[in-house]
Amino acid sequence: MKAVLEFPTVRGIQAGREYYISMCPLGLVPKIFLFNEGLTPEQRSQRQLNRGRVPEIARYLVDNKDDYVFSAITASIDGDAEFLPNAGDDLTGTLRVQMKTSKIIINDGQHRRAAIEAALERAPELADETIAVVLFFDRGLERCQQMFADLNRYAVRPSRSLSVLFDHRDELAVASRLLLSRLPSIAELVEFEKTSLSQRSKALFTLSAFYTATEALLADFEPGSAEQREDAAVEFWSAIAKQMPHWDDVRCGAMTSGALRDTYINSHSVALHALGRVGNALLKLRSKKKFDDPLPRLASIDWRRTADTWVGRAVVAGRMSKTHLSVTLTSNVIKTHLGLPLSADEQSIEDAFRRQPHAA
Repeated sequence: MKAVLEFPTVRGIQAGREYYISMCPLGLVPKIFLFNEGLTPEQRSQRQLNRGRVPEIARYLVDNKDDYVFSAITASIDGDAEFLPNAGDDLTGTLRVQMKTSKIIINDGQHRRAAIEAALERAPELADETIAVVLFFDRGLERCQQMFADLNRYAVRPSRSLSVLFDHRDELAVASRLLLSRLPSIAELVEFEKTSLSQRSKALFTLSAFYTATEALLADFEPGSAEQREDAAVEFWSAIAKQMPHWDDVRCGAMTSGALRDTYINSHSVALHALGRVGNALLKLRSKKKFDDPLPRLASIDWRRTADTWVGRAVVAGRMSKTHLSVTLTSNVIKTHLGLPLSADEQSIEDAFRRQPHAA
């Protein structure tokens, strides 16, 4: 690495302090930006690197080489550096860093840095692409720690529903939105932005809940084309809606969603997810020419939250449960009611549940 690094920069002022905005080739990112691993939390100026996140970010970068977006890395220069303005313009120029006596430590973006390093091993052609960099002068550990706290103080992840709504890479997210465009009666009951529903919400389900249920519905189901998968999903959810008259009550205003959710489990994500699992079994049976539509039997299920059937399954300690175990136990009830066989794993979970004292 060069003894002196020069960054073409734009100089700015925040809180009376200079900072610099530049670009850095991805190939240089792992070499010049340091992450202070091996230190105690009190000695670090950022969170511990979560290595479990790195492969997913690297995969995103490699799989979307022609269409990825990375936000800027923020770092502090600890050592000798100077800004050389261009002639007649004190806002643009060159930031010169003496690398023999300086370190550039990341304040925000350590997972992007690690992912870039991993991605370059698989796609070295990315080395000449660039990432934006915001550089500050290091003013000690306390200041760097405060910078990290301030940079993340108001950072809020978007809700999962909003991510599904805006994601055009995830095929299932795209499919879920297409399904709802073909299922207007269900779409009216879906909250497209939030991941949780307030008591006054007019929706019964979130988009993320519908996404998860549809993922369960279409798992390992490959009928031949995307159109056939979509048609099968539309057919299934349409058939489900016909067996849920209370959903119509909410849609037409005869009942509030809050009242329905307080009374019945089939207005909660655990039941929707369970129905998706049931639908998956039906679709696979149909693909084997053994399909016999039993869905009208859903109308005879007692969906009330107070029913003994759901105690310890969908309702745990008096509250609705969305755990994987609850979804499986709920789908077991529905499958058995519809005359569908349980898988070996489902039967094992069912047997273990029935050995417990809360089993009805």
